[in-house]
Amino acid sequence: MPARDAEGVNSENLQKHSETRLPVGQLAHDTRLERRGIVMDHQDELVWLRPEGGGTEWTARPGDVKPLNVRADAEALMWARVAQANARSRGEVL
Repeated sequence: MPARDAEGVNSENLQKHSETRLPVGQLAHDTRLERRGIVMDHQDELVWLRPEGGGTEWTARPGDVKPLNVRADAEALMWARVAQANARSRGEVL
């Protein structure tokens, strides 16, 4: 039987979940929708992603979200953030 804490939470599943959980700010790939985005939050067993250049967030199941090699994509991420900042300065993005 799995170990449970005082609140009845399965500690093995919780530890496994936290190890595979992508950090906020991580560049990731949603394999179901074939989209790239930045991890914004984790809520209700879903991962919230936002397009690299800004825009509307979407949700994905944690199993469908894979980390991208940030080092290889660092320049693309930087330019996406610059584009978002420029759009915001022009009043196109809140």
